[in-house]
Amino acid sequence: MAELNGKRIVIAGGSGFLGLSLAEHFVEAGGQVTILSRSQPKRSGRWETVTWDGRTPGNWMESLNGADAVVNLAGRTVNCIKTPDHQDEILRSRVESTRVLGEAMRVVSSPPPVWVQMSTAHIYGDPPTAVCSEESIEGIGFAPMIGRAWESEFARSQLPGQRGVILRTSFVIGRDRGAGSGALGTLGLITKLGLGGRVGKGTQGLSWIHEYDLNRLFTRAITEHSMSGIYIASAPNPVSQVEFMRTLRKSMGMPIGFPAFEWMVRIGAPLFFRTDPELVLYGRYVVSKRLANEGFTFTFPRLEAALEDLCRKKMLRHAI
Repeated sequence: MAELNGKRIVIAGGSGFLGLSLAEHFVEAGGQVTILSRSQPKRSGRWETVTWDGRTPGNWMESLNGADAVVNLAGRTVNCIKTPDHQDEILRSRVESTRVLGEAMRVVSSPPPVWVQMSTAHIYGDPPTAVCSEESIEGIGFAPMIGRAWESEFARSQLPGQRGVILRTSFVIGRDRGAGSGALGTLGLITKLGLGGRVGKGTQGLSWIHEYDLNRLFTRAITEHSMSGIYIASAPNPVSQVEFMRTLRKSMGMPIGFPAFEWMVRIGAPLFFRTDPELVLYGRYVVSKRLANEGFTFTFPRLEAALEDLCRKKMLRHAI
């Protein structure tokens, strides 16, 4: 695999679960990677790390000079209790990092011709049954507001003539490379304890994507000149929450999964897991029309094969 052929790529906010996965994929594809991070990644690799704060100009800006592409993943995790302070930081960390990248690219003499911007499929809100595509209306509430602000800042910051791609990403399932495995690690632990059953109604949508397919999408966005604008980054077969947990239990060899009523989740999620109960009580079904029309083929289109791949390789390190 040498799709990137020595291309120099900057990953902003690349020290977490997704960033390390993407950096490793780019390197294996022949890319030269620089990670912009507030702190040193928990795992070293064949990439350079440059310190930035995600808010102000600095020496890190020179990393963009002559790069072939920039990928922006920066933003505080939403896997937290939504206090006013946390909500403010979730918004500012996304908007301000996008803004300062745009400012930097207006300063350097040779800015990247391609900017691939992470966004969220939560921009569609939490419709109980509708299957959303790129053409669907956006939702209401905190998460859709964050998505709109994020994408609006990208539109303002993108250079004239610069090709821009926005990936509205769903729930990413992948391995732990030393920076955690995202929410899947928590779900794996819950499943191992026998608690991985229906949550609330269980019918809420859980749209997902295997990390390998997401990394392929980022690579395609860099190398495929016809890609531009907004895409949903999610596998073509979303499932309900109860089906996701049933499949996860099967993959982990756990025969039982006790259910959790809504009142239990609203008490237990912030108390024991320090997170927002609405992350599991609500959800959405999203499928990309654009990727299907443009012929993108998913390596893992169905959940069972995706989870079996991760479990077989012992990628859920802390859960199995």
